[in-house]
Amino acid sequence: MNRSRAVLTSMILVLGLGGLSACGNKRELKPLAGRPLPSAPYGRGNQPSPDDLLKTPVQAKPERSVELRSRSQEREDDPYDLPPEN
Repeated sequence: MNRSRAVLTSMILVLGLGGLSACGNKRELKPLAGRPLPSAPYGRGNQPSPDDLLKTPVQAKPERSVELRSRSQEREDDPYDLPPEN
């Protein structure tokens, strides 16, 4: 019985601390005192700042480059739209 109580208590503590760490506090990110930023990526001449490391690369979120259709239009014939073979 003591073992199950200990497990239950530890699970409650872990879940409680997990909720506190995800409180949504927003502030400028800085490296810990006395700790440097990660080393620069291979081939890059300068050290990226914390803001540079948090920017989403273009490949991860590309911009839309085509216009959406504003009205219904007939589709062109697709030569690769073939019926399934048996």
